[in-house]
Amino acid sequence: MANASYSKQARLADRIRALFTTRDFIFHDGRDLKRFSIAGRTQAVVACVGAVTVLFSGYGVAQAMVGAISVSGVAGKDTSPQAQMAEMAKQVQKMQDDVEAAKASVKAHAARVEHNQALISAALTGNADRAKINQPIPDAANKTSAIAEEVLAPLRKLESRQLALAGKAQAVLNARYSQTAAKIRGLGLDPQRFEGGFPIVQGGMGGPLEAADGDGGDTAAADADAQFRSLFLTWQKLDNLEQTVISIPSLQPVENITFSSTFGVRSDPFRGSAAMHPGVDIPGALGTPIYATADGVVARAGRVGGYGNMVEISHGHGISTRYGHMSKILIGENTKVKRGQLIGLMGSTGRSTGSHLHYEVRVDGKAVNPVPFLQNGGYLAAIQQKGAMGGPAAD
Repeated sequence: MANASYSKQARLADRIRALFTTRDFIFHDGRDLKRFSIAGRTQAVVACVGAVTVLFSGYGVAQAMVGAISVSGVAGKDTSPQAQMAEMAKQVQKMQDDVEAAKASVKAHAARVEHNQALISAALTGNADRAKINQPIPDAANKTSAIAEEVLAPLRKLESRQLALAGKAQAVLNARYSQTAAKIRGLGLDPQRFEGGFPIVQGGMGGPLEAADGDGGDTAAADADAQFRSLFLTWQKLDNLEQTVISIPSLQPVENITFSSTFGVRSDPFRGSAAMHPGVDIPGALGTPIYATADGVVARAGRVGGYGNMVEISHGHGISTRYGHMSKILIGENTKVKRGQLIGLMGSTGRSTGSHLHYEVRVDGKAVNPVPFLQNGGYLAAIQQKGAMGGPAAD
């Protein structure tokens, strides 16, 4: 085997030597013929040098091709000046988008802070800015950038403080509702009679309270949103109740109240037999001013049997009042009247023994005792007179 390998190497060497044998060249320089020879060894050296040159040239060409491919974007990342400018423009656009998103997020959070502050103020003071409380709140993005988080930091602190006040505000609203409902029940009325008059405003709460990224933040945001939603619904329930209190007779129909006859069974002044008296009799001088005891619409104004000259006012929610025996009626039928508005003068018309006002309160058409309404008039009037309650002012 060794002899065979040696034989192959010998034959290869002989072939190489045959390629590089001494060669003679004749060169004519224009005047004479010159002859020179190039030995085989010299030819071999020159051939090796040429081969090395070709290899290096090929490597350079390959590198140039790789660079061209990179510049053209066919392979790898484009590092040309144009590509770098495009990348910078992309980064600038991203920063601008982040700034716009931050502005929108700040606007949404600021609207939420104002809304919650108005709601807390309404709960704690009783003075409500309904336009601000009921205005829709723009939704904030769930995810924010580092720029937005830095700008939102002060607003998030305010939101945290507001959340701490929300519990106190809720307790105040609950207490106010319980007190007002108890007063209304004391009149023999169901508070639910007045709660359904105003629908819940949709969109008043808006989007969720945003917190920092993370599951814990999302949970905190949901809890805060639920807290303020509950506060809003409680406030609106109480607000509806207090606004409709304007329809409950609460003002004195005359300036000075004394009774010559009370509500209930009594001895009839004309027959002397027992009879049901559906109101109270309030004596006074002829011509004493008589006032509407609540807002409403005049249902009747004229001569009505034993009532003589009578005005009946419908206050809504099934509640009405009657004012009898007037000497003069100063208001017409279907006229809207305000609490405290002058509607007539005291007299003795109809079935009457002397100058007085016969005053009735009716609920769903049935006469009820007016005295509790007069006794609770101070509390109900205080609610009606609050600037937050709305409704027309007395003349």
